[in-house]
Amino acid sequence: MLDTLPLLQEISFPEIKRKQLDVLQINLGYRCNQQCQHCHVNAGPKRTEEMSSEVLLDTLAFIEKNHIQAVDLTGGAPEMHPQFIELISSLKQLNVHIIDRCNLTILNEPGYEKLAEELADKQVEIVASLPCYMEENVDKQRGSGVFKSSIEALLKLNQLTYGQPEGNLILNLVYNPQGAVLAPAQQILETDYKKFLAEKFAIVFNQLFTITNVPVKRFGSMLMSRQEFQPYMQLLQNSHSDNNLEGLMCRYQLSVDWQGYLYDCDFNQMLGLPLTRKTAQGEETLHISNVNLSELYDKDIVVAGHCYACTAGQGSSCGGAIS
Repeated sequence: MLDTLPLLQEISFPEIKRKQLDVLQINLGYRCNQQCQHCHVNAGPKRTEEMSSEVLLDTLAFIEKNHIQAVDLTGGAPEMHPQFIELISSLKQLNVHIIDRCNLTILNEPGYEKLAEELADKQVEIVASLPCYMEENVDKQRGSGVFKSSIEALLKLNQLTYGQPEGNLILNLVYNPQGAVLAPAQQILETDYKKFLAEKFAIVFNQLFTITNVPVKRFGSMLMSRQEFQPYMQLLQNSHSDNNLEGLMCRYQLSVDWQGYLYDCDFNQMLGLPLTRKTAQGEETLHISNVNLSELYDKDIVVAGHCYACTAGQGSSCGGAIS
C-alpha cells in the first residue's frame, strides 16, 4: 500500500478551528464483506481490527456524560462487529439518534438476515452506499454481483418502510465518483437516481449524498500507481471554495477509532493524524476514556492536502454536499 501522507503534508490548507460537537463518529473496525476500489479505509474481509468491549463501554460513557445527540457508526461494515446489536440497543436507551453507514450487501449475508428488521426496530437512520444507479458501474467499483445484492437490500428496507414518504425511517443513499473526478451537482443527480430506481425497481429513498473520493489508503494508493495522484490533487485545489470551510464536518464532528483514540475525521484516522494534548512528559494522544469536551472546543483542526477533497466544488461531508 503506497503511503500518500508525505505528499499530502506538503500541501498547505487554510487553518480551521473546531466548533461545538454535534456528532460522534464511531469506527467499529475495518472488517468488511466487500473490498471497494474507492475505500479510504482499506477495509476488507481479512481485516481483524475491531473495537473491544472495554472501549465500547468507554465510548458509551463519553456519550452519556457529554449528552451527545447523534452517533454515526462506520467501519468497514460496522454491522459485522459482534456487539453491534447490543450497541445500538444501548444507544437507543440513551435516546441518541443513530446513523448506520451500511454497504447494503451486508443485509443479505448469511447470519445477517434479520439485521434490517433490527435496524428498523431501533429506528436507526441508514446511510447506504450505492455509488451509481447503473449495474455495470457499481460492479466495476465494488465487485461482481454487488449491484443486484444492493437492489435486493433496498427492496427489503422499503418493505420495512425505510425511505417511504409516509414513514419515519430514514434511508439516504451515497454516490461516489468512479475515479479521480468531482461528483455532479447533488440535487440534479438525486433526481436522476430517484427517477431511475423508482421506474426500474420501484425503490424509494429520502436523500442522495454526493461524497468526493479522498486520496488516502486504497484509493490514494491506486491513484499513485496510475500516476493520477498529482493531477487529482491539482483538480481538488483548483476547485476549492472558501465558502465550504464553514460547513466542514470536522468542525462539528469527532471520529473515534476502534482503539478509542480521537481524530478530527475518519480520513485523519486513516492517515494516523490523531488529536493530541501537551503534557509534562510530552505529547499525548487523546483517548475517549480521558478527554473533556472543553479542551476540544475552538482548537485547531489537523489539516493537510486531503482536506481539499471536502472543499472542492460543492464541498463534501458525511452528509453530502456542503453548498
